[in-house]
Amino acid sequence: MEFEELGIREECGVFGCIASGSWPAELDVPHVITLGLVGLQHRGQESGGIVTSDGDSAQTFKVHKGMGLINHVFSEDNLKKLYVSNLGIGHTRYSTSGISELENCQPFVVDTLHGKIAVAHNGELINAKQLRRKLMRHGVGLSTSSDSELITQLLAFTPPQENDDSPDWVARIKNLMNETPTSYSLLMMHKDIIFAVRDPYGNRPLCIGRLVPVGNMSGKGKKNSETEGWVVSSESCSFLSIGAQYYREVLPGEIVKISRYDVQTLDVVPRPEGDPSAFCIFEYVYFARPDSIFEGQMVYSVRRRCGQQLAVEAPVEADLVSTVPESATPAALGYAQKCGLPYVEVLCKNRYVGRTFIQPNMRLRQLGVAKKFGVLSDNFKGKRVVLVDDSIVRGNTISPIIKLLRESGAKEVHIRVASPPIKFPCYMGINIPTKEELIANKPEFHNLANYIGADSVIYLSVEGLVSSVQGSIKARQENQNSLKTNKSRVGKIGHCTACLTGEYPVELDW
Repeated sequence: MEFEELGIREECGVFGCIASGSWPAELDVPHVITLGLVGLQHRGQESGGIVTSDGDSAQTFKVHKGMGLINHVFSEDNLKKLYVSNLGIGHTRYSTSGISELENCQPFVVDTLHGKIAVAHNGELINAKQLRRKLMRHGVGLSTSSDSELITQLLAFTPPQENDDSPDWVARIKNLMNETPTSYSLLMMHKDIIFAVRDPYGNRPLCIGRLVPVGNMSGKGKKNSETEGWVVSSESCSFLSIGAQYYREVLPGEIVKISRYDVQTLDVVPRPEGDPSAFCIFEYVYFARPDSIFEGQMVYSVRRRCGQQLAVEAPVEADLVSTVPESATPAALGYAQKCGLPYVEVLCKNRYVGRTFIQPNMRLRQLGVAKKFGVLSDNFKGKRVVLVDDSIVRGNTISPIIKLLRESGAKEVHIRVASPPIKFPCYMGINIPTKEELIANKPEFHNLANYIGADSVIYLSVEGLVSSVQGSIKARQENQNSLKTNKSRVGKIGHCTACLTGEYPVELDW
């Protein structure tokens, strides 16, 4: 819950859609993209944008962007600006690099020698400053402070080996990937094609869905004739509401071409020899919606396994298990199941109180946390409570909750955290407080239970988190007949734990 209170967020979410078959299509592409972005709203709430096209060689892009939530930005009147369209890409933003202004809203659109391109990006380039200087030395002017504009300009740059009459987009994308190893998942639209790309380390998620007739949502219809279109999204959680089936993930380093006809892999750019993939492990812990699928497993299931592992590592004599609503609920259920204790609700959330991180000072912030919850005292009065949370980052959020439970009759309050302590900043697209602000780096951490008013506090270990995430992946790979093929395309399994361990997947060049 403390992630929410502190405003620790993913940078953004991307979503694309292309109609199948003959054009103009009956598929309402702008509405599909809007609903897809609503499903990704948890990844960014500052701004939204959609760029659509009819796919004609004339390259007339329709664009609408705005500050605020997706439903506010894309009213019915604003959506009318995006017709007639057969394909498009969209973006919802929470800035970690770049100022929160309309000029930084994506997708970005630029003219190239071969017509317009539109680009939407999730992540943060680790060498953005160097790339910015390099582009400026080549005479390229930059109008925003966003990493995504750097990507767009690099894609617009013509490689020396390219002929004037035929753009080599694979070469351009590979040139980008050679310039910056991570972190990005991006969509690029040109004429009648959407390109979907993940960096070689796979640090940010990206997956593909197939739009099918509503009657075929059960998955029985698999023929191409039953495909109404293709969608590509940061998370699969947005698929069900638009009538799409999960198709597959975009692999680390993969360049995918999505057209009205099919989905094709154009190339897979490898990592340096021996480097494992580095998918952000906190997508599982907090950032992603629990119904999303990553690496063949549902986020909810991983969070539940984290709770089970936490119960193995940190058992305690207690009467019941509960959670701080709501992101830690799967972990609390897993902890309760493993311990054989009942899961009981002790707090109810007032959904209409604003986030506490916008309060102007510490006192108001703490009062705001307390006012967010009602107390179900009949459920725990005189009892020993294990309260499972997804994080303790600064320690300011959990203290008033513990106090609230004690004042309402809890005999003991034991805190169990379903993730390891965050000790280091993230340079790959997550807005984490400075190292000095993190409770794990303060003297109080050595006696954290006393500092926050709990009877005990134990975090899940890094090893426990990694095993909870990777165990199912490794078991599934061992049971696949195509294991060798998968290894050659994906490489060694790995996850980025830099904010926990200080071990970054690539060398940081500042």
